[in-house]
Amino acid sequence: MKAAATMIGAVTMIGAGLRLSTLAALLALAAALGACSALPEAGEFTFEGGAASGARPDMWPPLPQVPRYAHVGTLHGEENFRRSQAGQTAMRRLLHWVAGIGGDGDQPLTLQRPTAGTTDALGRILVTDASRQSVFVFDTAAGRLDVWDRADGLRRFVSPVGIVAGPNEDTLVADAELGFVARLDRSGEPVGRIGAGTLKRPTGIARDARRGLLYVADTYAHDIKVFDGDGALVEVIGGRGEGPGRFNYPTHLAFAAGALYVTDSMNNRVQVLQPQGAGVERTIGRRGLYVGNLVRPKGVAADRDGNVYVAESFYDMLLVFDAQGRFLMPIGSAGGPGGRFYLPSGIWTDDGDRVYVADMFNGRVVVFEFLGGD
Repeated sequence: MKAAATMIGAVTMIGAGLRLSTLAALLALAAALGACSALPEAGEFTFEGGAASGARPDMWPPLPQVPRYAHVGTLHGEENFRRSQAGQTAMRRLLHWVAGIGGDGDQPLTLQRPTAGTTDALGRILVTDASRQSVFVFDTAAGRLDVWDRADGLRRFVSPVGIVAGPNEDTLVADAELGFVARLDRSGEPVGRIGAGTLKRPTGIARDARRGLLYVADTYAHDIKVFDGDGALVEVIGGRGEGPGRFNYPTHLAFAAGALYVTDSMNNRVQVLQPQGAGVERTIGRRGLYVGNLVRPKGVAADRDGNVYVAESFYDMLLVFDAQGRFLMPIGSAGGPGGRFYLPSGIWTDDGDRVYVADMFNGRVVVFEFLGGD
């Protein structure tokens, strides 16, 4: 019945002119063809665009210097899952015949404007896409791509931005236009919302798992709002200004090693805050025209080695700083291939020393590996 209801919804939206008798016949046909199969079904996951087997990947800095980062590959969408043509599901073929779902030649589902992302305890890579108005879920273990598009009941996402793994295998997604943080269960079903009526324009989010606190960058309010595990507002940090602990359009957040990293975008810096009222620990970056300066910083992340990563969207670079905020090196520049970006947005890291960059206007996520070294 659940599969039938899903089919009714899909055909009603896209093929509203169908008569009920025709729809009933199509539902029966879908069931006979095994319509309950996943769409798309499982395949082998791989990072696309990485170095071919035996070939040397792009590295930064380049040889003969000692490389610190290597290009692993990219996330695009269905193309990251190898499967045979025979694997196309009966449901996909039926939907394509009825309503044209899948497009000409059954084009693969791909990212359009990836904004931010995270990895969860299940090993999945989750990416918000503002253009697709959804969350792409790269399930590397199951070998499948899922797309979540509902934020609250039947209400769809409008402008999903920040995303973070929540408690009990939930996922938390900030929607800048809806004005709240959606709570989704492990299968992407909406199970609650946080900050509705309190948040003006939520963008970046980060979570302190130990204390169960959620930090939300409220960009239009120029502050960081803190919610507890029940979704109650417990603290407001900052307000508009240029001094320490004040913000001018904060956007992206990260929480690492007990510190909160805030991209203070229009103040051209990243502020590192100690929670519980301890204030600003340090500031990373400053306004300027040299490589390593910040003009339009967006995504921020920190790895377990203390490296701090900032997306400099104006100059299309990934900037690397050390734990004390000293500039170390740039990765990439404007363009398309490899480590080149076009308005990079969110950044996140995983436990495998990988660094992910949402390369927004190239419609992909570029993945690097930290090779170690001081």
